[in-house]
Amino acid sequence: MMKRSLLLLSLLSFACLLPMSGQRRNQHYIDYIEKYQKEAVEQMHRYRIPASITLAQGLLESGAGRSTLTRKSNNHFGIKCGSDWRGRKTYHDDDARGECFRVYKDARASYEDHSRFLAGKKRYAALFNLKTTDYKGWARGLKKAGYATNPAYANQLIQLIELYELDRFDSGRLKGTWIANPHEPFLANGLLYVVARRGDTWEALSEEFDISARKLRKYNDLYKGYVLQQGDVIYLEKKNRRAHKAFKTHVVRSGESMYLISQRYGIRLERLYKMNDKSADYTPRIGEVIRLR
Repeated sequence: MMKRSLLLLSLLSFACLLPMSGQRRNQHYIDYIEKYQKEAVEQMHRYRIPASITLAQGLLESGAGRSTLTRKSNNHFGIKCGSDWRGRKTYHDDDARGECFRVYKDARASYEDHSRFLAGKKRYAALFNLKTTDYKGWARGLKKAGYATNPAYANQLIQLIELYELDRFDSGRLKGTWIANPHEPFLANGLLYVVARRGDTWEALSEEFDISARKLRKYNDLYKGYVLQQGDVIYLEKKNRRAHKAFKTHVVRSGESMYLISQRYGIRLERLYKMNDKSADYTPRIGEVIRLR
């Protein structure tokens, strides 16, 4: 019995040391990748998080979409509620009993919140200085920043990426098009935006971010014939009805218009006029106080 036990232990130890390339792929993992690869690539273009990392985290945290938290709450990344979460909640045992986790309406909302979660936390800021092709740096950085308590977390992500060749999605290909010099997205006022560069067109931005030119103009309160200028702040989603609660008023500075103020705080222009009882042809004066909420 002792010899047999030692033999089994040796075989198990040897199996653990086999390279990932020698292990068999799981069909559930392959199906998950096929289902969510496009979403992961789109998130990469919006937030500059490697698609391979997003997919690997989704696979690991959701059990390839089969965990209870994922099936019942659409939470693919095990993100807990936190003090700033205002959405639906559910409770599961994790590091402690009965911990609070976020609930999403669908998988896309979970993927979007995962990207915003990483982009909005200071402890992950250094990761965004890495290239989207540096999945090893991202994996180790996530572990170092405390995304997971498992000491093997970084290695698990790297092994998944290499076994399923997930880094093939980090090339920058979206809908069959190569993006040679993608815009860097930023997050402010709870909204995603980019800064226009010289020569940018609505059509080019539309293709890069898979958002129609009409919607982009509408999100930014701009008319059809407007020509993009270098330095323009262009939101990639609908602006808010009011500014963040930290900003209640704004004192007008030289050269500022109601439009520029609305872009600075991510407020829909018509709402800014309405909050201040002004018409669309109003021009603010230097030193005037403009309500933001």
